[in-house]
Amino acid sequence: MAKKRFDQVYQFKITLKGIKPPIWRRIQIPETHTFWSLHVAIQDAMGWLDYHLHAFEMLDSTTKMKVTIGIPEGPFDTEFLPSVKLRMADYFSMENRLAKYEYDFGDGWIHEIRLEKILPKKEGIDYPICIAGKRACPPEDCGGIWGYEDLLKAISDETHEEHARMMEWLGDEFDPEYFDPDSVSIDDPDVRRKLAFG
Repeated sequence: MAKKRFDQVYQFKITLKGIKPPIWRRIQIPETHTFWSLHVAIQDAMGWLDYHLHAFEMLDSTTKMKVTIGIPEGPFDTEFLPSVKLRMADYFSMENRLAKYEYDFGDGWIHEIRLEKILPKKEGIDYPICIAGKRACPPEDCGGIWGYEDLLKAISDETHEEHARMMEWLGDEFDPEYFDPDSVSIDDPDVRRKLAFG
């Protein structure tokens, strides 16, 4: 697949809301990319597995109205604009920096997306990239913020009645404090879209 030419990259900080100390990632993504590409970059940088639905909500700076961008079909009260067709650079700017990103409408993981900088592209870098972050992402399907808090209590206390079961479910490998940005590999969004939608 031929890569699109671009001159700028958008640097975002993505912070998972409601958890302290904060879980966050800093990513850089080309200006030409769509909200679908941004979704894929967030999923891979955070460590989610893209099992569930998602939506972005932000201000359309032209109409001054909130818009919801995500999956373009489904039984929802909200009208979704199609994430695969909308360029993020047409919505984000240094005057319109913030968006909400929700992943898994059941567990309700809410993220704040903040545009930090618009930077010149650097030669030799395969964008999008994750350049920084803190703490591991909660495991999929752990029950949202409250379920995650219960999970942390259970795995940190060997006498907890749920300790053994939770450790078995996690596979004995989960460290809530660990994150290495160098270990992040962000998938090609077109490949992910074909896998998701055929």
